[in-house]
Amino acid sequence: MYRVIGSGNSRARRVLWMMEELGVPYAHLPAPPRSDDVIALNPAGKVPVLIVDDVPITDSTAILTYLADRHGQLTFPAGSIDRARQDSLTQFLLDEFDAALWMAARHTFVLPKEMRQHAIKDSLKWEFERSQHTLAHRMGAGPFLMGDRMTVPDIILTHCGDWAESAHFPIVEDRLGAYLERMRKRPAYQRALAA
Repeated sequence: MYRVIGSGNSRARRVLWMMEELGVPYAHLPAPPRSDDVIALNPAGKVPVLIVDDVPITDSTAILTYLADRHGQLTFPAGSIDRARQDSLTQFLLDEFDAALWMAARHTFVLPKEMRQHAIKDSLKWEFERSQHTLAHRMGAGPFLMGDRMTVPDIILTHCGDWAESAHFPIVEDRLGAYLERMRKRPAYQRALAA
């Protein structure tokens, strides 16, 4: 059985959602970042951590990719053109969405107060809005980012959308807003949210 370590209001939600989509059994320890339980597994103190055969795997994207590859779901086969497109989209989301949101979080509550630069949030919101316009041109015609098939980037983007709304980063692209609304209705997403 897999063990997922990390609070559900962190990037651990991505892993919990993946577990629910895959339908595999797992245990969940909702430990917060930098807690003793987390530091024992990841010296950086970051969540999520996935325990597989007593081996910790860190970083949400690495965990999602590992699970998708291991179970042959929510991904295209390694070495295929579709997988290259999927990985490109994943990197775009991490660079343009996740990074902006994480930088805003750092300057809101992560860094020591004397190190925070609140003015940076205006430029991050501007970048986030521009990235939405770029993403709208990359979205597939189907219900998911890559068309008819849900993949790892769908989990990352929906989590970033949730994070953006809680951080007051507006969703300005109607197509993205409609997409997020659809994804949030998925039963597996709802179960992960409840966790």
